[in-house]
Amino acid sequence: MIARTTFAGFGGQGVLLMGYVLSHGAMLKDLNVTYFPSYGAEMRGGTANCTVTLSDRKIASPVASHPEYLVAMNYPSLAKFEPLVAPNGTIFLNSSLVEEDPQRDDVKVVKVPTVELAREVGSERAGNMVMIGAVCAETGLLSLEETIAGMKAALKGKEKFFELNQKGIERGFSFIKEGK
Repeated sequence: MIARTTFAGFGGQGVLLMGYVLSHGAMLKDLNVTYFPSYGAEMRGGTANCTVTLSDRKIASPVASHPEYLVAMNYPSLAKFEPLVAPNGTIFLNSSLVEEDPQRDDVKVVKVPTVELAREVGSERAGNMVMIGAVCAETGLLSLEETIAGMKAALKGKEKFFELNQKGIERGFSFIKEGK
């Protein structure tokens, strides 16, 4: 098994943290992991992306030329990374900010209204946790419990954020499982 995911958006949307949560959850699951972040000179408001590769075997390279999964938190990220997604891959769209549909018809599209769902759990700042919950629920890369454990490992020392982030992850899972 090998799964490559690219997370992309504006700095400040928690894009790198989503990848970090997935990475930590996968490590706790005893998978091999690479985490490859990239961001512009000005983090907040600039562009940010990261690629996470998970595998039950050794990973030859952290570079994912054709990821199976793309998480696009804004339209520029969709425009930039959509062509790279592997055929039959999945694109997760932050439908709160991205109104456009992908141009390809050989990928699955999952629209997640992150801002609205995050408001339901108490803060728009939980939008990235809603999205990582939705991604893990849809792909099966991590269970709900593994995703929460990954979040806690990624944010060790910042326990004051655990409750809100856990609610966000749970809301992302329920959005996928219940379809609303």
